[in-house]
Amino acid sequence: MSYQELTMPKMGESVAEATIIRWVKNEGDSIKMDEVILEIATDKVDSEIPSPFEGTLVKKLFKEGDVIQVGAVIAQISGGIADTSSASAAKPTQVAVESTRIQQVTPVTSEEKEVVILSNSAGRFYSPLVKNIAKSEGISQQELDSLKGSGKDGRVTKSDILSYLPNRGNGQSVEAASVKTPTKQAAEYSSNGQQQNFSKPTVSINGGDEVFEMDRMRKMIADHMVMSKHVSPHVTSFVEADVTNLVNWRDRIKNNFEKREGEKITFTPCFIEACVKAIRDFPMINVSIDGTQIIKRKNINIGMAAALPSGNLIVPVIKNADEKNLLGITKSVNELTKKARSNKLAPDDIQGGTFTISNVGSFGNVMGTPIINQPQVAILAVGTIKKKPTVIETPQGDLIGIRHMMFLSLSYDHRWVDGMLGGSFLRKIADYLEQWPIDRDI
Repeated sequence: MSYQELTMPKMGESVAEATIIRWVKNEGDSIKMDEVILEIATDKVDSEIPSPFEGTLVKKLFKEGDVIQVGAVIAQISGGIADTSSASAAKPTQVAVESTRIQQVTPVTSEEKEVVILSNSAGRFYSPLVKNIAKSEGISQQELDSLKGSGKDGRVTKSDILSYLPNRGNGQSVEAASVKTPTKQAAEYSSNGQQQNFSKPTVSINGGDEVFEMDRMRKMIADHMVMSKHVSPHVTSFVEADVTNLVNWRDRIKNNFEKREGEKITFTPCFIEACVKAIRDFPMINVSIDGTQIIKRKNINIGMAAALPSGNLIVPVIKNADEKNLLGITKSVNELTKKARSNKLAPDDIQGGTFTISNVGSFGNVMGTPIINQPQVAILAVGTIKKKPTVIETPQGDLIGIRHMMFLSLSYDHRWVDGMLGGSFLRKIADYLEQWPIDRDI
């Protein structure tokens, strides 16, 4: 009987592995082409994997909870006809994976002085990140196999290997070094990316308290937020903007827009357009920091923080927002919002952001101090729009009027963005919103 091999697909440029969270099909089940076989999770997004073949699921090569490298064979399907486009796309990946395995098991001479780490050794899997750290630090396969892991089934995690490095070579055994690392230790990162240690507080549990585990996505969010605060010295600036023209403009066009386009227009596309214009004026906001190097981004990709039904947050990205008009931005915002609410975001939908907007006003908050979405250097929070009595300057003198006001707050990485750049950029966003043309068409 001939078999077709189902491989772990590539889920994005920076995604090297994925975790199987649920098998939708069991061994012996018949499968139609493009029918979902399993669900996976990466460090960015959850996805469904459809079958490029039609036939019967003969064998599942991994179980739920296993971490699988991109390109690895995860199941065998018998009979049926393959989707040739998918099969042809997957075949080079399989060849590349097999080639990598051959290179990994090839003996290395002492003259080459190269550390070779296997993906699977001593009965456990090593992620590409752990392998890269081991290779860069000169940790041998035997030394890595001896390291006690705190992950599932004794798997060595990034924290395990980073905690081991400071104790390496001091005469302690590998296991002793690992055991010595207290469970209350967490990673802290200095400005140059080096790891330090700090003690987390001891938490007492009293009668009647409820204890439950964070879900997988909340754990990733927590790690990302803690990392960002330790990597970037955060500074937040605030401005208050009079957006009366913008509010009146939207009130004028929203009904006709919905009738014509079949969807609503919110303030979010307007905020994004103002940010894009301000980034054009201040392009050094659209950068990333790599050690002491500054990477100035060519594309302007705006991320928008969105709440999921679970209560977690995710940041879909509008790619090349500077190439879209307001209608195009609105369409992109509505599409990504709909996909986020239905858990249909693809990995590419949340990658490549260069600047992020968080709408704290949607929760009735007047302002916020957002945490930078690494590796970006700035993030904007927009507060709720409220009517206020405000002083209006006119040629005839100052008047008190009822205006639509909102706060904008910008958190920025003080390693690169100083008060002049950050404050000027934020003021420019407010200027674009305040000067919104009341007679504009869309």
